[in-house]
Amino acid sequence: MTTIEIDGVRPDAERLLSVLSGFGHFTAMQIRDRRTRGLDLHVTRLDAANRETFGEGIDADRVRDLIRHALGGITEASVRVYVYEDGEHPVTMVTVKPPAEISSPQRLRSVRYQRPLAHIKQVTTDQGHHRRVAQRAGADDALLVTDDDRVSETTMTNIGFFDGSDVIWPDAPMLRGITMQLLDRVLTEAGAKPRQQVVRPADVVTFDGAFLSNARGVAVVLALDEVALPLPEAPMRRLAASYASVPWDRI
Repeated sequence: MTTIEIDGVRPDAERLLSVLSGFGHFTAMQIRDRRTRGLDLHVTRLDAANRETFGEGIDADRVRDLIRHALGGITEASVRVYVYEDGEHPVTMVTVKPPAEISSPQRLRSVRYQRPLAHIKQVTTDQGHHRRVAQRAGADDALLVTDDDRVSETTMTNIGFFDGSDVIWPDAPMLRGITMQLLDRVLTEAGAKPRQQVVRPADVVTFDGAFLSNARGVAVVLALDEVALPLPEAPMRRLAASYASVPWDRI
């Protein structure tokens, strides 16, 4: 069951429809024991996107208050914080759903598509269409490839690659996901050096495996289109352990 609040108030149908018709951006997080990973990064994302989209920052303490209010007595959840255009000033909508984890392994289907303003987690893009087309073809998600043949991201996750024990992220327009940033943080602290480089679709099979990351966790990529990818068991164990070491911040 989903709980929805707009500026701390449960909306009626008319109010909800009026807000959802506007332009917006959001961030998504998993809550466990009323804590989430990378709360500072979620706030930074919302603030930066809001300044670029609406010309004003956000109040971090208010966002936390709104999340706590929407959670009520719930301790485990999937939470999204949206900021929508609504008249003179934007409004903040918080949705609360049951907790979720990413399933592993994942199969991807490549598609030529680039999200507009890829660095912003926007509400209205065509990526959902491409995800559904990929799923109807038997895949779990679509891998987005730019017109100049660069791998960027999937419709819902970042994709990374293993080069031995090194983690490689694509160098292309994309959203720097919160989990991606957290992995960069803990891997760097551990002495690893995650890096970005241009990755073409034809390059994918040359790596020692691929993985996906978002707020729901990390998952190995089993195949891209009709090509099976190496299963990087040891690197995935290390990556999962690194992600598990990320501290949880109280909301």
